[in-house]
Amino acid sequence: MTTTVTHLWRLLKWGRTLARHGALRGIESDPLTPPPVRRLARLARFGARVPDTPEYAAALQAIGPAAIKLGQALSTRPDLVGAKAAENLSQLQDNLPPAPFAAIRQTIESSFGTSIESLFVEFDENPIGAASIAQVHKAVTTDGKVVAVKVLRPGVEEEIARAIDTYEWAAAHVESMGGEAARLRPRLVVAQFKQWTARELDLQREAASASELRENMIAEPGYYVPEIDWRRTARRVLTLEWLDGIKLNDREALIAEGHDCSALSGILVRAFLRQAVVDGFFHADLHHGNLFALRDGRIAAIDFGIMGRIDRRARMWLAEILYGLITGDYRRVAEIHFEAQYVPSHHNVQEFATALRAAGEPIRGLPVKEISVGRMLESLFSITRDFDMPTQPHLLLLQKSMVMNEGVATALDPDINMWETAEPFLRDWLRSELGPEAYYADRIVELVRAAKLVPELIKRIDQYYPPFGAAPPPPPLPEIAVIQRPRWAGYGLVALIGAAVGAAAIFLVG
Repeated sequence: MTTTVTHLWRLLKWGRTLARHGALRGIESDPLTPPPVRRLARLARFGARVPDTPEYAAALQAIGPAAIKLGQALSTRPDLVGAKAAENLSQLQDNLPPAPFAAIRQTIESSFGTSIESLFVEFDENPIGAASIAQVHKAVTTDGKVVAVKVLRPGVEEEIARAIDTYEWAAAHVESMGGEAARLRPRLVVAQFKQWTARELDLQREAASASELRENMIAEPGYYVPEIDWRRTARRVLTLEWLDGIKLNDREALIAEGHDCSALSGILVRAFLRQAVVDGFFHADLHHGNLFALRDGRIAAIDFGIMGRIDRRARMWLAEILYGLITGDYRRVAEIHFEAQYVPSHHNVQEFATALRAAGEPIRGLPVKEISVGRMLESLFSITRDFDMPTQPHLLLLQKSMVMNEGVATALDPDINMWETAEPFLRDWLRSELGPEAYYADRIVELVRAAKLVPELIKRIDQYYPPFGAAPPPPPLPEIAVIQRPRWAGYGLVALIGAAVGAAAIFLVG
């Protein structure tokens, strides 16, 4: 079990690195920061040269892999770190020097219990990319297929486990201080982060996520998910189909190759809505490096370590909220927030609708390039504070994906209006899900499921209430008062305390 001294030492060491990059300024200046946290930040900053402009991304890269992943998660939480810090963290580059090939070879061979030559006829020792958790190599399998092989970095699991241990300790102490810190629910945020990283550290689970998304996206022919090579996939190694394409952030190369950037942007938005709203299972790491334009005009996605999942009821609420914001039906959006218990019931629905109107009306009908993201976030987060809205950790991945999806779509087509692009899709889906046919279909399914439970319920009742005659009824038992054994030690302790208090009183009076 990690000691308090170890946790404090790690926090001070990390704080020192953050201070040298000016990343503690916001914590110190925010009036809502609990005093103990502010004091710890000042202690970490003591004697350090602080730059004028905070460099949040650089600071976390200097700390290590776990901090990089935490920074990517915090980029979705401007309410925690501030709009400027979130914008800086969203540009966090997950690039590190590669691990030695000897260690990569050992990981592959130990994962499959055979030599690397029996799996691949060619294997490029120089990775095409090295991130904080894994690195990727190009290879050719023994059956002649060109593949990408993703391998976990040696020791990364232990390093991240140590860091999360301290994150949990720190979050628990900060949340116990109450006030704004409790409303933001840092313990749940860290718990959610722990789940994300656990999924990323299991490459076989990542392969399963890719396979599931591939099946779901058959309905969106413009969006492609590579095929998994299950024979060469294990917990620490993932092998999948190699893709040749152009990254979506290279707009000039896309145009030179003859791609329609506006069409690509539309595919991206529809694919995200299908994943998040229709299937409830979505790619939650949609930055430029994970999206490619293939030669045939399709968009291909890679890196399925971070996936999000939301249930049907939450998807219905989400679709209604988005559609309500698009159409300006702020009253309905407010009602959904109360139905979902995102807003405490002691607040007024109409007041909340008015607050939403104040945030939504200034941006309706504008292209993304004319929307002030900072102003919009400021309005939205003031609403969450004014209406005591607790953080919803299960929606953090969705929030992150929406922001990243909008960024990529805007880079492709600066004139795109995300709301207008999404409106037909959401309208048709809501019509099919909320119409009378869907309503009665849901009721029939519920009735059938309830009917299937009846035989099992009868069996359970029979177990608890067997028929008469199976065993003779027991004779009545008399009520007997049980004598409680006296607690002599307790009485003795009370007597000693009473004697001491009496002696003290006599001494003071005398």
